[in-house]
Amino acid sequence: MRQSVGVAAASAAVLLVAGCGGGGPQSGGDQKLTGDKIVLGVLNDQSGAYSELSGRNSVTAVEMAIADFKARHGDKAVTTNISVETADHQNKPDVANAKAQEMYDRKGVDLILDVPTSSAALKVADVAKEKKKLYFNIGAATTELTGKSCNRYTFHWAYDTYMLANGTGKTTTEQIGKNWYILYPNYAFGQDMEKSFSAAITSAGGTVVGKDGAPFPNTSGDYSTFLLKAPTLNPKPQVLGTMQAGAELVNVVKQYNEFKLRDKGVGLAVGLMFLTDIHSLTPTALAGTTYTDAWYWNFDQRNREFADRFQKETGTRPTFAHAANYSAATQYLEAAQAAGTDDADAVVEGLEGKTVDDVFLRNGKIRAEDHRVVHDAYLAQVKPQAEVSEPWDYVKVLKTIPAAEAFRAPSPDCKL
Repeated sequence: MRQSVGVAAASAAVLLVAGCGGGGPQSGGDQKLTGDKIVLGVLNDQSGAYSELSGRNSVTAVEMAIADFKARHGDKAVTTNISVETADHQNKPDVANAKAQEMYDRKGVDLILDVPTSSAALKVADVAKEKKKLYFNIGAATTELTGKSCNRYTFHWAYDTYMLANGTGKTTTEQIGKNWYILYPNYAFGQDMEKSFSAAITSAGGTVVGKDGAPFPNTSGDYSTFLLKAPTLNPKPQVLGTMQAGAELVNVVKQYNEFKLRDKGVGLAVGLMFLTDIHSLTPTALAGTTYTDAWYWNFDQRNREFADRFQKETGTRPTFAHAANYSAATQYLEAAQAAGTDDADAVVEGLEGKTVDDVFLRNGKIRAEDHRVVHDAYLAQVKPQAEVSEPWDYVKVLKTIPAAEAFRAPSPDCKL
């Protein structure tokens, strides 16, 4: 279901964004806004496995970005007529394709944001290329968005499978176990995760002794066939690497604990985990689990201030997807402000090569070569329940992975 969403009122505490355009629009000639307005679109899962980690609360994050933009620029803003369109893609590529076309063609959307589920994300990238309209992906992890499927109008904002594998796969192999069994959702994201983790494990001196693709979506929620198989393999894996996400990850971890695989010598590594997953499972179920995170709400005071505002709006703490949607919407609006237009090509020119430091992007840079947005990432560990000092503070950051190391170099497959 699609609906139009009004913009939230500006908070008194406005986050200042380094690298933002100052003053009024810097346009030249006859450039202007299409229809004298800017329309942002949030296309994501609002009813399924990924609805908690992003979903409707990402719409709220975008509304916060709009309110802060208006508060920063006042009557010098390129426009105050900024609205949000939103739709549920149901994690289905064909639905994502249809909704993206509707947003661009019928709803006048200037920028589509979010789009978790890699197969859906790749479809939207094709639509953005065809329509020559902007698309900032937040929720999908496939590196194809900055590889063979890259295009001038698509930017990959938050994370990807290389970032996850380079952190978790490498560190876990070096410190916990060399032999792995990988369980992944059998679609574009999971297949990409399996390849990236296998490469990281092998480069760190480990071995993938077995791997299986589980159905996606797994409507039964049953992973027993795969989990019971793991301890019977020869050689026996020391690590079960699960690449599921959202509600599917929750089911895998519950069944992993039910079958007592840790007691059988099979440890657990999680390829992708969000704060909402830990909240659903409880820290007790995941204590000691190490994973790679793109952002954490209680990392420092700047993050916490944003998280406090977000909680007032939503009743929950933000995941990295929520913070990244806020960041992406902010940087788009500032680029349109600087250009004095919503013309996609003019905005692209303003973004390419830009360095950014905002509440999500630390040491951020928007690479011109492939539109990969690089930034610091974090090796994180779930706290035991006894160390949790307040609701939602489930994680301790073990190490900051510098932006230059967190993401792969530009792919030769990308031809913008």
